[in-house]
Formats: sequence, structure tokens, C-alpha cells
Amino acid sequence: MRFVIIDRAFRRWARCTTVAIAVGALFATASPVVAAGPESGEPTSTKKAAKKRPRKPRMPALKFTMKDIDGKDQDLGRYYGDVVLMVNTASKCGLTPQYEGLQSLHHKYKDRGFVILAFPANDFGAQEPGANSEIKEFCKTKFDVSFPIFAKVSVKGDDICDLYKYLTAADRGHRHGGEIRWNFNKFLIDRRGRVIDRFEPPVKPDDPKLIKAVERALKRKAPKDAATKPPKEKPAAGGDAESHGS
Repeated sequence: MRFVIIDRAFRRWARCTTVAIAVGALFATASPVVAAGPESGEPTSTKKAAKKRPRKPRMPALKFTMKDIDGKDQDLGRYYGDVVLMVNTASKCGLTPQYEGLQSLHHKYKDRGFVILAFPANDFGAQEPGANSEIKEFCKTKFDVSFPIFAKVSVKGDDICDLYKYLTAADRGHRHGGEIRWNFNKFLIDRRGRVIDRFEPPVKPDDPKLIKAVERALKRKAPKDAATKPPKEKPAAGGDAESHGS
């Protein structure tokens, strides 16, 4: 009886040993998995190809050519490196007195690289009915405006100009889109030509929120390539144009 038990134990041990040897031989003869390195020219299995992020367009809000109040083409790219406040204006609106505040704001910060661009529009209550020459004369005699004024445009509807189509679009890479609601809406553009803030018509030029946003933008350094801007002919202003953006 004792020999039978020993015999069975021996047989079990032999079977286990045979399986172990076979498994070891299998691993020993298998080809090793080697991650391809840079020498092989093949990508490694552990590294995924990095996705290239699309480049953001340079000065997106300034890639437009607009006619100034005298009808001359002006490349808005000349303001690259400045902080810009774009305002749709009107001469016969309850908010027209904001011209005075805008002129004060322009005068206060113009030497630090700040400029206001006015875009007269007749889209709301037909409150800008005059010709460009009449608008220019009104701004000069009534408010002594010296910041650039552009020719009358449309800022909404089917005939909206390309600039305001960009500013108001919801899918143009900035968070301040949406239809213009009334005269004297304000878009703030940073030194890199990007829309960074928006202020609705009732917000006055001396509102602390607007002032704070302007001063914060002015603290940012201008891009290095802004210094290489080619000189452009100065756009017309309400009165004598002050040197800016060149």
C-alpha cells in the first residue's frame, strides 16, 4: 500500500515538471517584443502621434479694410499693437452725448496706445440719416472728435459689413458675439487684434467696468512684430486727426 501511494505521488510530480519545462521552452523561443525607436523610423506602439493644434489667425479683428469718413480705404491692421475700442455710432440718438465721453477716453489714453474707432450706422431708428460729410461736420462742431471716424456702415441685417459680421458672429473664436442691439455698442480689442470684451450701449465711456478693462488691456505688452507695421495714411477723424497707430 505504501509503495502505491509513493508511485502515484511520483507520477504527479513528473507530470508537473514536464509542463513547467514545456512552458519555459515556449517563452524562451518566443520573439521578444521591442518598441521601435527613432532609428527604425517607425512610431513606437506606446506613443501616439501628437495632434497639431490649428494656428490661431493673427489679429483676427483687424483683418479688414474699411473706408474712412472721407471715402479712403484704411487697413485696420495699422492698429495692430494698440488697444482698440470699436463703437457703432449715430448722430440723432439719445446716446449720442456718449461722443463726449468717448473723446475724453481717447484723449486720456491715446499716448499709451489706445484708440477709438467710430463706425456710424443707420440701422436703429434711422438715427444716422446724413451723408458722411454731414456726420464728419457734426462730430467736429458738436463734440470736437479727434479719433478716427469711418464711413457709414451696416452693423446688422442682410447688408451687414464684413467687420461687424465677424464681431457679432457666434463661431468666430471669441465669446462676445451676438447681434448689435442699439447704437453705441462697444467692442474692446487687445494689442494682438483679438476681441476681449463687449459693452452694451447703455454702458458709458467713463463706466468703471469699461475703464478697468481698458487699463488692464493697456498693461499688456504689444507683440514684437507690431513695431514693424508699415506706415499707413492716417484715417480721417471728426476734426484734425491725432497721430496714432503709426
